[in-house]
Amino acid sequence: MTPAAHSPVAPVGGALVLADCTAFEGEMIGASPDPRGGIASGEVVFNTVMTGYQEVITDPSYAGQIIAFTYPHIGNYGTTPIDAEARRPFCRGVVIRDLARRRSNWRSESDLDAFLARHGIAGIAGVDTRRLTRHVRDCGAMGGAFGPTPDDDSLGRLSAAAQAEPGTAGVDLVSEVTTAEPYAVGDGPWRVVAYDLGIKRAIVENLGQIATVEVVPAHTSASDVLAREPDGVFLSNGPGDPEMAGGVTAALGDLLGEVPIFGICLGQQVLGLALGGRSYKLPFGHHGGNVPVRDEATGRIEITSQNHNFAIESGSVPGVDETHVCLNDGSLEGFACRDLPAFAVQYHPEASPGPHDSRYLFDRFADLMSQFWGGPRNGAGGRGTGSHRNGEGGTR
Repeated sequence: MTPAAHSPVAPVGGALVLADCTAFEGEMIGASPDPRGGIASGEVVFNTVMTGYQEVITDPSYAGQIIAFTYPHIGNYGTTPIDAEARRPFCRGVVIRDLARRRSNWRSESDLDAFLARHGIAGIAGVDTRRLTRHVRDCGAMGGAFGPTPDDDSLGRLSAAAQAEPGTAGVDLVSEVTTAEPYAVGDGPWRVVAYDLGIKRAIVENLGQIATVEVVPAHTSASDVLAREPDGVFLSNGPGDPEMAGGVTAALGDLLGEVPIFGICLGQQVLGLALGGRSYKLPFGHHGGNVPVRDEATGRIEITSQNHNFAIESGSVPGVDETHVCLNDGSLEGFACRDLPAFAVQYHPEASPGPHDSRYLFDRFADLMSQFWGGPRNGAGGRGTGSHRNGEGGTR
């Protein structure tokens, strides 16, 4: 008897519906949506990277959001655990124009469809992502919902779910993504405590080249941080509204001036709030690996990797020099305190994925710690002598 030929699974039709009732047809991929209603919902944003889709999907900064890729062909080189930026994806879903059905890369261990299914992330492919992107650019990021459409009532259910989606403003998403317990990475000469607001693995690895890094939960108190005797404190990227990361903002009030601080992305926003600045939500955020930023001191243009929906209002932070500006919309991309050892940028200097134009910022952080303390800890546990904030050498 001849074995039966394998029959491919027929695609399941689906739709993405936005909160304003705009609908986009497609086919379901990845995991089945929430079994309670067969619907995945979140705030819909678009990302402009042309490669690095796995790093994007596993970036914890996407908690609460549905990622729509503007690049049409996604999944062609598969996935590998080496490229994951977190222990699991925290995004609510993925929207793709054309899902590659065959992966072609020697590093690949799984295709994207199986990767999404394994991690419980629903997706929808075959969507007109060009139309979707233009709509979000015109109308702003908004709630959306997608799922299978087996009957005439499906679009109504999706529309209701999209309109009920709260988005990211006023929602504490950091607590969903931060580490439960502290852990250490790297063997560089400095000692750095890194607040995990949604930190990516590549950021920790880059910090580990200049420091021994202790990654701590977002709720860690200033006294706990100082008890670890760090040379510096790092504020990571992360998801959502900086106003909802109040614990970190409060801790910074006791850390500023005591230890050098470097913040990126959400870290810039919470540092700006701690210094007295104001935050606001961008119309559709910055999500991609090709955002041009100008260094105001040198005029140099950096192509940067970014992922944020909120920003700090230019001119609102007292006692700082605004060091970087976004050339797309003029928003604030970096500042440095005049009288305190602290600086921040709105983008990801490690660029995973993206260009490497901004990796020098890790060395700038090391330089700031050196200026403050005079040198990193030596083998005897002390510090080198040299410049201190009070000119009294490198001891506390």
